Amino acid sequence: MTRNVVISGGGTGIGLAAARVFAADGDRVLLLGRRGDVLERAGAEVPGAEVYAADLADPVAVRGVAGYVGREFGAVDVLIHSAGGNGLLERQAGADDPLDAVARHWTVNFRLNLLTAVLLTEALKDRLAEPGGRVLFLSSIAAYRGSGQTAYAAAKAGLHPYAHDLARKLGPHGITVNVVAPGYIEDTAFFGDGIDGERRAELIEETADRRAGTPGDVAATLHWLASPGAGHITSQIIQVNGGAERGR
Repeated sequence: MTRNVVISGGGTGIGLAAARVFAADGDRVLLLGRRGDVLERAGAEVPGAEVYAADLADPVAVRGVAGYVGREFGAVDVLIHSAGGNGLLERQAGADDPLDAVARHWTVNFRLNLLTAVLLTEALKDRLAEPGGRVLFLSSIAAYRGSGQTAYAAAKAGLHPYAHDLARKLGPHGITVNVVAPGYIEDTAFFGDGIDGERRAELIEETADRRAGTPGDVAATLHWLASPGAGHITSQIIQVNGGAERGR
């Protein structure tokens, strides 16, 4: 049966990989993101995909998304939150007082990685299929152990209690809510132009399987969590990191 799948951050990386997997099943996919040109290119790669450009940290823009989904899709079977990223890659203003810079950096990360997911979920939760709806958040290994980008790690960690609370509220309606926390994933925009060879080697050395993760690894996990076979799995944080961080 064809499902309606909404994916934020669907223009690149993990979001785009997930779109390909669900579209291959014959599902109807809507890709969301801030950059219209990136979304258009992604939509051309995913059979039957539709795209809608919006800043998901802006309530007005999210209302627009919700209206579009209501008109064109109706119910949402799978909602995947892949939007986010490293706030350091955002365009910065001129020189600031150091404390101003800290406030800006933390605010940018909060908006990119937490507020986008919360606003979109709240706008669409009444459209989630009952029963059988799935909500899936993308967190990070950094939420467990911190990272050089503390603001990013804290923002991702904020998804965890939100997901647990949402799972309790939506569970009686037959809707599951889970979080996927990837480790080092290559071929994404997170590191901008990339990382140096030494740092890459360090990250791979941390894994048990001695390889970098791929967007496809995470997409396959999202696809399984959205399947009927995962219907009794909810309020969980699933790590996809090759053993770099132990589950707990």
